[in-house]
Amino acid sequence: MINNVNIKAYKVGLVFKNNKLVNVLQEGNHWLFGNNNVLIYDMVLPFVAPVELNILLQNETLASLLDVVEVADGEIVLQFVNGNFKEILTAGRYAFWKGLVKNEFVKADISKPEITEDIATMLFENVRIRPYTRRFQVMAYEKALLFKNGTLVGELAAGNHYFWNNSIPIEVKTVDARQQQLEIPGQELLTKDKAALRINFFARYQVTNVVKALVENKDFEKQLYVQMQLALRAFTGSYTLDELLGRKDTIAQEILTNTEAKIAELGLVVFDAGIRDVILPGDMKEIMNQVLVAEKKAQANSIMRREETAATRSLLNTAKLMEENEVLWKLKEMEYVEKIADRIGEITISGGGNIIGQLKEIFIK
Repeated sequence: MINNVNIKAYKVGLVFKNNKLVNVLQEGNHWLFGNNNVLIYDMVLPFVAPVELNILLQNETLASLLDVVEVADGEIVLQFVNGNFKEILTAGRYAFWKGLVKNEFVKADISKPEITEDIATMLFENVRIRPYTRRFQVMAYEKALLFKNGTLVGELAAGNHYFWNNSIPIEVKTVDARQQQLEIPGQELLTKDKAALRINFFARYQVTNVVKALVENKDFEKQLYVQMQLALRAFTGSYTLDELLGRKDTIAQEILTNTEAKIAELGLVVFDAGIRDVILPGDMKEIMNQVLVAEKKAQANSIMRREETAATRSLLNTAKLMEENEVLWKLKEMEYVEKIADRIGEITISGGGNIIGQLKEIFIK
């Protein structure tokens, strides 16, 4: 039996006889003798072996026309066609025609967590690659620690971090590295003189050592809260109510000084602290108001006594001067006469006699 087979451009024909590859036909017109089976392949498409690929590759002509890619367990291969990502190849053996397009392959070991292969970061968000990766995002205002198999590996910078998705545990712990405010409200405390009061306190802090904050301490924010709470309680209990109110503006700095070392062990630094409110119970408010009123009355009485003393001293000095100086006495007498005259509406003179003499008797006698 004679058959004529025409192989067009960009195609390849495989000649099988009794299921065995006996010849490879490339572009052109070919005559075949005998009972043969011809399979024609398009070189644009991947090569799909009709029988075991290892057997076919024993033919040197076919082997020279194919790129063979072997992918082991725990590996994937990224296929690029003419420089563009096309497909993910999982465990197995693959063959691609050479020459028509440029095939490139990047093999990746996904049994390890770190991505060390030369793969563009943007590809990790591709829908085909995403199932094989894990992504952790660290914001610009955060500090982060990387743990592998429960062991601290190191710090991570801000940005997206990708790891192969496998059975090895990967954990990224983050903490806000910005200045933050801790509120300690409604602390019911006793002063040294057993006065009850309630204080609202605050502190501004920042994480400076992420390892101490996340690894060496558990719940560093709760520990900071307790440290500040205990320091505030100890400070309040060491002063009387009057002393405490007098030192209100210095409480924060004294508390920070006393707690600085312990706060540093948490990996933190406290920049500022202060008292928002000092709230007294109702009966204490009434007592304080009574004390305030009494103090104001005492101040008013003291001022009045000072003014009376000054007035008396002034009168005494005036009297001494008038006693020593007759002209001054007459001037003072005329001053009083003038004041009296200002208050007289009219003057009635009865009888005869000297009018001037009568007026003189009224004002000068």
